[in-house]
Amino acid sequence: MRTIFKHSVLFVALLAGVSMYAQDRNLDNFRPPNKNGVDVFEAPKDSVSTFDGVKVRVGGASTLQFQAISNSTDGAPIKEIGSNFNLATANLDLDVALAAGVRMHLRTYLSSRHHHETYVKGGYFQIDNLDFISEGLLSDFMSKTTIKIGHMENNYGDAHFRRTDNAQAIYNPFVGNLIMDSFTTEVGAEVLYRTPSGFFGMVGLSNGKLNQNVKESNGTTGGAAFLAKLGFDKQIDSDFRFRLTGSLYNTGYAQSVYLYTADRAGARYYDVMQAADATSDNFRSGRFDPGFKNTITAVMINPFLKYGGLEFFGTVELTSGKRQDEVDRRKTNQYAGELLYRFGNDENFYIGGRYNTVDAELLGGTDATINRVQLGAGWFMTKNILMKVEYVNQKYNDFPTGDILDGGQFDGFTAEAVISF
Repeated sequence: MRTIFKHSVLFVALLAGVSMYAQDRNLDNFRPPNKNGVDVFEAPKDSVSTFDGVKVRVGGASTLQFQAISNSTDGAPIKEIGSNFNLATANLDLDVALAAGVRMHLRTYLSSRHHHETYVKGGYFQIDNLDFISEGLLSDFMSKTTIKIGHMENNYGDAHFRRTDNAQAIYNPFVGNLIMDSFTTEVGAEVLYRTPSGFFGMVGLSNGKLNQNVKESNGTTGGAAFLAKLGFDKQIDSDFRFRLTGSLYNTGYAQSVYLYTADRAGARYYDVMQAADATSDNFRSGRFDPGFKNTITAVMINPFLKYGGLEFFGTVELTSGKRQDEVDRRKTNQYAGELLYRFGNDENFYIGGRYNTVDAELLGGTDATINRVQLGAGWFMTKNILMKVEYVNQKYNDFPTGDILDGGQFDGFTAEAVISF
């Protein structure tokens, strides 16, 4: 009965979203979840409010992939995989204008690779002015400031703005995310300040925990993570846009560092590089976690350039950290570059490629590398429907002899259909 009730509520909510589709669904300071949100990073800032009462925007996303990938290794035996459809994934989004300059966002994963049940990814309040406290309060400061508070996706780096978030895959021109997929949801707050010249800065603080609880470990209920970002983003002229950011994520001691393991939705390359005798699904297959369990310092630099239809996005990520039982910190670095060309009416088509490499000091002292090439193309059939296809080739080098990743590789094609509204 509980399951029937839950599904009934979700069905009614989706119907409500469909019924409101013909209405004005725009919200202030909001990144659209369709083609209009592509190449948007932080939510836009507009000091002029259109608020005229509480407004609920029901949205969501759904994806489906056909995967034709093969895998092999020189190490331990792995599961054989073939060609077929993957599990369809779905999101439900609630975005609510609560007051002038105050908005709430809540994302729920209805279907994901990792969880069999519906569960909440996270949510936050976004504050763009303080008129709800007192009209005109700090108006000059707040005209350039955005505050976010909640159990939310941390604003570390720019790659997370272009990644696939379960079913929300319309911002990602490729099928897979980066090999080291920096993404985490933690309880915290962030303050973003933007200047008219294009320079901006952000500082944030979180409790460094994915799963919230009050359990003690080593005499503490957890730690803290400090976040910072500095950047410049400007449309230089009608053809040329330039953006460059540098970000920091740093913890002291933490019960567990989740920066590269927090994505509970799962990776897009299903069942690759899994042990033949595995009894459970490695839902992050194809990704890499450097294993900094209790301490981490991570720096990410992201250039973004767009001239006409030609677009480049890069990632340089330098990390170090350790487990509690390690004496010295280990280092892992990631580099990625993607080049796209968007063309056609309203740039409805694109082709491009991405090269991604990781150089890691493994636990035990071994140096290993992972290299990936992705070639992709996409077609926005409408602003809310994207069809894309990708070829991927990923190779593992210098992993310990006998390890499942020793001489490992996978390659093949994936086609993905995305609906987002």
